[in-house]
This record gives sequence, C-alpha cells and structure tokens, in this order.
Amino acid sequence: MVKAESGEGIGARVLRKEDARHLRGRGQFVGDIRIPGMLEVAFLRSPVAHAIIRERRKPTGFESSVVFNEDMEGVSPITTRSSIPGYKVSDYPALAADRVRFVGEIVAMCLAANRAAAEDLCELVEIEYDELDPIVTCAAGRSPGVKPLHEEWADNLFLRTSLDQGIDDVIANAPVVVELELSTARQVMHPMEGKGLVAWWDHRAGQLVVQTSTQVPHLIRIGLAECLGIPQAIIRVAAPDVGGGFGYKCMLMPEEVAVAWLAYTRKGAFRWIEDRREHLTAGANARQHEYKIKAYADNRGRFLGLDAEVAIDCGAYSVWPFSACLEAAQAGGNLPGPYDLQAYRCSTFSVATNKPPFAPYRGVARPGVCFAIELTIDAIAKAVGREAWEVRLENLVAASAMPYTNITKKFYDSGDYPASLLQVKQMIGFERIRSEPRRDAKGRYLGVGFATYTEQSAHGTKVFAQWGLPLVPGFDQAHVKLTPDGALEVKAGIHTIGQGLETTLAQIAHEQTRVPLKDIRVTLGDTANTPFSTGAYASRGIVMTGGAVSVAAEIVAGRIKSIAAHLLQVRAEDVSFRDGGIFAGEASVSYEDVGRAWYMRPDQLPDAVDRGGLEATGAYKPQVDTGVFSYASHAAYVAVDAETGLVEILDYAICEDCGTMVNPMIVDGQTIGGAAQGVGTALFEESPYDDNGQPLASTLIDYLLPGPTELPRFRITHMETPSPFSAHGLKGVGEGGAIAPAGALVNAINDALTPLNAAVREIPATPERILAAIAAAKPTLGNVA
Repeated sequence: MVKAESGEGIGARVLRKEDARHLRGRGQFVGDIRIPGMLEVAFLRSPVAHAIIRERRKPTGFESSVVFNEDMEGVSPITTRSSIPGYKVSDYPALAADRVRFVGEIVAMCLAANRAAAEDLCELVEIEYDELDPIVTCAAGRSPGVKPLHEEWADNLFLRTSLDQGIDDVIANAPVVVELELSTARQVMHPMEGKGLVAWWDHRAGQLVVQTSTQVPHLIRIGLAECLGIPQAIIRVAAPDVGGGFGYKCMLMPEEVAVAWLAYTRKGAFRWIEDRREHLTAGANARQHEYKIKAYADNRGRFLGLDAEVAIDCGAYSVWPFSACLEAAQAGGNLPGPYDLQAYRCSTFSVATNKPPFAPYRGVARPGVCFAIELTIDAIAKAVGREAWEVRLENLVAASAMPYTNITKKFYDSGDYPASLLQVKQMIGFERIRSEPRRDAKGRYLGVGFATYTEQSAHGTKVFAQWGLPLVPGFDQAHVKLTPDGALEVKAGIHTIGQGLETTLAQIAHEQTRVPLKDIRVTLGDTANTPFSTGAYASRGIVMTGGAVSVAAEIVAGRIKSIAAHLLQVRAEDVSFRDGGIFAGEASVSYEDVGRAWYMRPDQLPDAVDRGGLEATGAYKPQVDTGVFSYASHAAYVAVDAETGLVEILDYAICEDCGTMVNPMIVDGQTIGGAAQGVGTALFEESPYDDNGQPLASTLIDYLLPGPTELPRFRITHMETPSPFSAHGLKGVGEGGAIAPAGALVNAINDALTPLNAAVREIPATPERILAAIAAAKPTLGNVA
C-alpha cells in the first residue's frame, strides 16, 4: 500500500480543499450567477408523447419574447453519428419542428425578466397537436409491423448487435440449465443541482460565453459550434461549481443549444435553470433493461456458458456524443462480469420509444448487468444445492490468472476477486447468520446476499472507437506552473462534480513537487484557461487527468531542482524536497526563491537553464488502451416482512479495490455515495409510464429516493492492488459503489424468501413486487408457516 511520506501526497487522508467554500455557502453555481440585463428562460414542453404539430401561435404583443423552431434559422439539430454498421441516426432538434416524440420535448422558448413571468408567458402560447399512437415499451417497439418512431427508419431499433463465442458447443451437454427473465426500472439521475446555464455575449472579447453545469465543458463547446454553425474560437464554455452530475451532465442538451443561440443572436445575457419536475419528466432517463438469460453449468455450478438477450428502452433520440447505443455496448460487453466464462452469446436491442432520451448514468449499464449476472449465479447455486457464495467463488477469475482477458476482450489488469468475496463474507458474519433462525422476533424472514463486479475505468481510445462514437478520447492534458511567490498552479480541462478532484489532483502535484497542499491551486473546466479534456465521465478523472498532472508536475519538479541546485551551488541530483522547502544537506532555499529567480532575478539563473521555464503541459493515457479495472464485493443482510413486503437492511459490507488510493477518505465518500444510489436502484427509484406515454412520477411524492432512515451504515474495507499499467497504479472508483447494491440486496431478499419458494426478478424490489412474488408462489406451496 502506497503511503504519503509528506502526509499530503498520494495515500494521505487529507480534508477536501473545495469544502472550505461549500460548507460556508460560498460556492458559485449557475443559480448564483447574475449578469446585468439578464433575462430568464422558461420552456414550453409537449404535454403528449407523440403528435404532429399542426399549428402554433404566439401571444399578441409578445412575439419577440417567444421562440419557435422556425425562428432559429441556421441552427442544426443535435445529431449523433456512429460508425457501427446498422446504427440509425436521429435528429434531435433544440425546439421541436413538425412533431413531438415524448412528453416534455421542448416546443417553445419564452423570455422574461424573471422565471415566474417566463412561465406565465408559456401559458399564453397556443399549440395544436394531432396525437399519434405512442410506443411505450420495448416489446411494442420490437413488434413486427410497428411504425418506426422516425419515419426514415426501416424498423424501430437504433441498433441491434450480436456476439457469439462458442455457446452451441456447451448447450447440448450442460447438466444444469437455468432460465431467467429479469428487468430493471427506468430511473432519473437526480443530482442535487439540476441542469442549468447562463449564456451571454462578451462584447470586449467578441465571444459567446456559456457558463453551464456540465461534466464536459470542452465537449459542449464542440457541440455548440456544430449546432450553431459558428467557429469554436468564438465560444468559451466554463463550468462553475457543479452540484453533482452522475452522467446527466456529460451530454449536449437542447436547452444549452437554445439558450446559447439566444445569447449569440441577440447579444444579451440569458439563463435557464431546470426545475425538479422538468428533471423528472423531461430530463434524460436511464437504466431500463429487459433480460432473457439461459445459463449453462456443471453439477457444481461452474459456468459452462451464458446465452442472453438484452433489450434497452432508449427513448426517442440519441444523445450527443455518447449515442443511444452506449448502454447496449456496455451491457453486452460487461454481462460476464468478474467471472471466468468460456462460452457466451448475447444479442442486444436498442429500442426507440416515446420517452425522454436515454443517457449514461453512474455505472453505464453495469448496475443492470451486475443485477442480471448475480441473480443468475444465485439461481445456479439453488439448482445445484450449494450456497451462493461457494458457487460465486468457484466462478470468479482467480488472482493467479491476472492479467486476464475475458471472453468479451476486457483486459483485467490486476486484483484478487475471490479475496474480496471472502472478505465481505467474513464482514457480514455469514457463518453466524446461517447458524441462527431464518426469522427474527418480529416474524420477518432473514436473508443474506452477495454481488461482485468489475468497474472498467479510464476507457481508452480503442474502446470508444469500437463503440463508434463521434468523439473518441485520447490523451488527457494538464498544465502545472510554479508562480513567482512559490505557489503551484494546476490547470486541467476536466471538471469536478463532487468527486474531490481539486484535492486529489493537488495531492498528485504535491507528490511530485512537495509544494505544500495549501499553496497548490487547481483550476478546472474552462475552455479559455485549461488544456483540452473530454471531461469527467467513466471513472476516468484520477487515472487520465491525474496521470497528466503527474507528468507535468514531474517536469516542473525537475526544473525547480535545476534552478535550486544552482542557487545552492550543488548538483541537481543532490537536491531533495522536504519539510516544505528544497534542501541540499542542511542548506535550503524556498520555492519562492526559485520562482523569484526565474521570473524577477534572471541574473541568478544558471547559463544552461531550461527555456521551458517553471511551467509544463503534460499529456497522459495508460499503457493499456482498454481501461484499468477496479472491482469490489458487496454483502447485504436483510429482513423481509412477508405481510407488508417491507425490507429493512440490517447490515451492509463492502470490500473494494481501486488500486492505489490517492485519498482514502474521498474513496470512502465515493463508495458510500454510490452505494446509497444503488439502494435507490434496488428498492425505491422508478419512472413508470402509462399506455399513453405519460410519466407517472413527476414529483418527489411519486419518485421515491432513499433517505437516512432507509440507508444502512455501510461498512467498507479496502484492498489495494496497484495497476501495473497506470501512473502510480491508479484506477477509477467513481461509479463502482452504485453497481452492486441491486444484485446484493435482491439476492438477500430472495434468500430470505427461500422458505416461501418466492423470488423477485424485477427492480426496484418494492413491497408490491415482493408481495406479488410471494402470492405467485403460494399456489404451489399451500400454507407456509
């Protein structure tokens, strides 16, 4: 395990630098930005899921304050292309043109001095619709003869993919066959701060300035330039403080295009802030999967093969730049998970429906595939009469096999998956649980469940190119500079969305230069002031940008030593950093001395000084281009009330390994936060739609989020297996906590329901679904005590 010698570098549990402003209410979010003369924007949204727009009328006297699609001349729709054969393009207009394809699609933009007045103006706009039959399920979208959602398509699929790796060789001879049908609910991301932006025309710079709550400022500039038809050079995109993202803020939104167009064409300032109803009904939706699985195993439960069909409800349009097909690509590629699987077949269907566009959400498909494969493992264990943890252990990739390339060509770089499972088995007290009665004093049924997953982090160029995305990440860049007063500036194009990058990137810079953490300032996410980065997503920040900071800081550290050696009249190799200064034996100079020499006293510099000065830009990506893999095992202990269907989480244990931890405190926070979201996925969160495509969870009365009384006290232990292929052995950890809870919790629920011969196959595992599972089992059981 790597320890920070200075107490502030890699491995140190230091307090987050950004919390000093956030805990005092001094952060600056989109809602805090005020520009003189700024107008507020409200969007009129479609009340129907599918319709042709016959007529629209602006209220008399407000013609310039209401904008329709035809007013936005020269603006292109958001169009996400892909190089994957068979992929179908969908044009997503900023404002609806001749038809609408989901409830909440924007049909008009209204401007006023304040949001209330803008919303009042929306009420005066008249729109006439001719309603069409909506497509609201995957089954309907795949039905023979269904009329495609996009008229130019031949069928109603964004894409169909298939992979077959030798499954026919095992089907005939497998002694154990398990079949499951599973499904996961549609969810919304629900960051604390919704989407929002302020855009204005900077007359002095001759530039469109967009301050937007985003994870990917550099990508937003590219997307805006494409849609508005203007050069990137006259657009500046900067992200202020961002109150959570989770994937919702890593794509170009129609609202961003519309408001930026206003600022560019009218040369004024405009702001839009998403309200919670907009987020719940019109914001990007995620995680609605349907699985049909056949698993083949031997009599011990050892996997022989897996045959799967995955249908994903992708909504009406493809989001830019990640496309509607990213979820399917991740689902098909990651379904085998951490298991040693030798035969595999998977077909995926990315189905268009009359719902908001599907977007990447924390874990991108992996919460769903983890749920599916982990319930499959437990079903196999039941079929062969063994404990689920035993079957799971026997199927996990062994530590001795690392590095390991799995059946879908995922390159597992390092780790000990079985050890993590055994650790949580001990933490949860499995032997004690099994030695005690299966019901508690309240008559509730008790159960324990496990789930193990891998988290592909810092996906490389080849991975994204294989997915056919229009933008492919490569090297991330960072700029590091020692200032004249001896402080250190770190600039990177990625942005922090709550994951503590201002702290962890400073710790990496400190690791190389030993400049005290209090003297390191990190600037992120501004296209005018930071090097290019595709942004914060896919657990890439600490690996990619952290690696770039390390490269740049190492260069600057060498130059600091060179100048310090001249000041101390010693060789550079005799210079070391310690105790906040630069030493050669007992003699020392300060970082300020070095900065002053370069910037203000060049007469003190050596003749052969490096002309690059005390600043450098570094670029980085890992040695392997397939990403580095974190992993974890989760164990849950639950009580299920068979009369009410209510579930109480009695205990929850996590053993995770994200390689070298830069800041263990932040890792814990990321894991706990992700696990809390995972509990929501498992037990509470759902965005249902009726047969007319109307959303049925438009407020927080209907859309249930877990709170403090529903969450357990997560107990976490760490393993630290550094990756041999990344700087400092780093791996990502941003998504992992959210991946396993659904699998672990539903396995625990089904373990508890074993005496009733009942099993839940759908999430969230609500009381209604648990009671339905019990009721469905009763006819075959008779009366069960």
